[in-house]
Amino acid sequence: MSKLKIEVKKFSELNLTELYDILQLRSEVFVVEQDCVYQDIDGKDFDALHVLGKKNDKIVAYTRCFKPGYYFKEAAIGRVVVKASERKYGYGHEIMKASDRAISDHYNTSLVKLSAQQYLIKFYESHGYKTVGEGYLEDGIPHIAMIKN
Repeated sequence: MSKLKIEVKKFSELNLTELYDILQLRSEVFVVEQDCVYQDIDGKDFDALHVLGKKNDKIVAYTRCFKPGYYFKEAAIGRVVVKASERKYGYGHEIMKASDRAISDHYNTSLVKLSAQQYLIKFYESHGYKTVGEGYLEDGIPHIAMIKN
């Protein structure tokens, strides 16, 4: 298993190939694999910090992060995604650790909230997140809020 090469970039720092790869990966997983019709390109990418996990110069893992007060009162991580063929290598854990670090480095906080697909609760708990409140449907998929401090 090769470790991911992690890069953290603002939207303006992404090159066209990276942007294309990000949108392709998000569409591949969230729209096609999860059979969920929703507006992935939501206008928020401009304000996000993009955490890229690259293997052989191709983005195979990704998240986007937001400063406190943008999405939630806390900093936020969203669009957590790993290419299906790459999930067996633990890249989800690597990209989450990198995202927590990026939030700490860029926003000077360790208080982070995310909206987790419920089947991934144990995955996020392994990174110190705890469920808060009741579950809810987001784009037809069961989710629950989780917070890490």
